Amino acid sequence: MVDYSRWKNIEVSDDEDETHPNIDTPSLFRWRHEARLQRMEEMKEEKEEIAKAKEELSIKKEDIDSKRKSGEDVSHLERTFNSAAANLAERENAFLKAEKSAPWNVDTIGQPGFSKTVINTNPKPSDDDVELSIEEKGKRLHAFTKENEPLLKQFGLLQKIQDSKRFLEEHPQLICEDTANYLVIWCVELAMEEKFELMNHVSHQCICMQFLLDLAKQLYRDPRTCVGSFFSKMNQKNKGQLDDYKQAFDAELELFRKRVRARAEEKIQEAMEEAEEEERQARLGPGGLDPVEVFKSLPQVLKTCFETKDVPLLQKTLLELPEEDARYHMKRCVDAGMWYPSKESEEEQGDGDKMKHEDKEDSDSGENSQQFQELKNSCQE
Repeated sequence: MVDYSRWKNIEVSDDEDETHPNIDTPSLFRWRHEARLQRMEEMKEEKEEIAKAKEELSIKKEDIDSKRKSGEDVSHLERTFNSAAANLAERENAFLKAEKSAPWNVDTIGQPGFSKTVINTNPKPSDDDVELSIEEKGKRLHAFTKENEPLLKQFGLLQKIQDSKRFLEEHPQLICEDTANYLVIWCVELAMEEKFELMNHVSHQCICMQFLLDLAKQLYRDPRTCVGSFFSKMNQKNKGQLDDYKQAFDAELELFRKRVRARAEEKIQEAMEEAEEEERQARLGPGGLDPVEVFKSLPQVLKTCFETKDVPLLQKTLLELPEEDARYHMKRCVDAGMWYPSKESEEEQGDGDKMKHEDKEDSDSGENSQQFQELKNSCQE
């Protein structure tokens, strides 16, 4: 009989792995590769140390034999030698046992005695695997959320592995990409609300779903049939050896939480910029200029006139300024809705030197619209 048990524990190469798009594949592969190289290097160092110790014992044995032939008493040396030899033999046996039980990989599996090409026919993709446009995916997610949101919330708040396993077995319709997408969106919203403790918990459930889907993809199976396999992997107890799967899960979970926090900060910044832009658009004058920006661009002498609401001082200041500068600044004030030319000024002065004052929504001035309206009426009189 041929013993095939050795082939059940093989570390395949990184390029044969397929992971979910939401998993940081390069980091996962790099960690696996580095861990395997580190284990191989440790085994190599142990082997070299044992070989070196055996050489040293061989030299000591020759020395003892030489002294015995010369008539010296070597009984105490023999006792020391025998003890060291026994320890080394025990160490070598332990190493050979560990080396024999170590999984094969591309560097240790050896050379094939023959080669054979087999074409694997993958199963036909399900409807969920068909490539959809962004709009179609958005509509599908909206319909899925509307139908299952209470269950999605309940799954996101579960805390125990066994509870999650039992819940998904009772509600297999949740085992899909839309559940993972819903949980991602929920995590971002929680981070925006600074509910980081709850976000950390929901993010764990999100990565569970992503890893479950990824496992099904690697096995070319329906995700609903992989629930038991996935949670068995997650529930394995560490028996002194590195649990690669659980460590990869924890690493991806930490990276995901960092990405969620970064995305939440981006969305908050975008919302602030959008609110500022809406506020700016609301205060634009008839000429499309922002009164706040225009006020900041005015010379200090004109700023003083606007701040003090002194119309005679403004007229005097405009006369003292170069005509081109006065026209330029007052035209911008008109376009920003800060001042409007009076009817008499339009008929008598084309340069707009005499203006009537209107409300300027400038936080620096702090004046309300009623005060500006009263000043405008006084200018008309």
